[in-house]
Amino acid sequence: MTADLPATVADAMDTHDAFEASEDGYRVTTTVFDATVTATEANDVGYQFTVTVRAPMLGAAVEDEVVGPAVEEGWFETYERRLEDAPKATRAQIELDSYDLCEQGRKAIATFTFTAGDAARGGEIAKTLVEYVEGTYVEGVVPGYEYGSPVADLLQRATTTGSEADGGGSGGKRGGTPL
Repeated sequence: MTADLPATVADAMDTHDAFEASEDGYRVTTTVFDATVTATEANDVGYQFTVTVRAPMLGAAVEDEVVGPAVEEGWFETYERRLEDAPKATRAQIELDSYDLCEQGRKAIATFTFTAGDAARGGEIAKTLVEYVEGTYVEGVVPGYEYGSPVADLLQRATTTGSEADGGGSGGKRGGTPL
C-alpha cells in the first residue's frame, strides 16, 4: 500500500520518526492503538489524507467484568462527540473532508479524511489526530472497572506522567483516571 502513496507523501512519512511503513499505509508508532495513515493526490491542491484509528470498545478493554449496554452506548456516543473536535487539536486550520466513528466487532474505528497542500504538514496533522484520539479515549475511560492492555498501560502512563508533572511528590503513583 505504501507504493500507492504519492512519492512526496511517502518521502515525508519515511523521514518522520512517528511513522513506519506497513501494508496498510503508514502505521503511527506514537500510539498503542492500531493507527494508519494513507494519502492520495488531491486535484492540484495537495494530498487527501485518511487517518484510521482502531481502539477497543469499552467492554473489550475491561477484564473479567461485563460492561452494561447503557454504559457502553453512553461511552461510545460521548467518544464520538468528543472526536468531532479533533481538528481543533491541530495547529492548522483544517476542515475535515469526512469523519466517521463506527463499531466493528469489539473495536471503535475512527476515520478522519482531510486535505493538506504540503505532505510533511499533512503527516504532522495526521499524527496529531491520532494522538488526540488516544488522549480522548483515556479521558473517557469509565472509573470502577479493571482494564487490560493496552488501556491499563495508557492509564498507568497518564497517571505516572501526571505525578511526574507535579514534582513527583506522590512517588509516581496515583489512583483513578487521569481526569
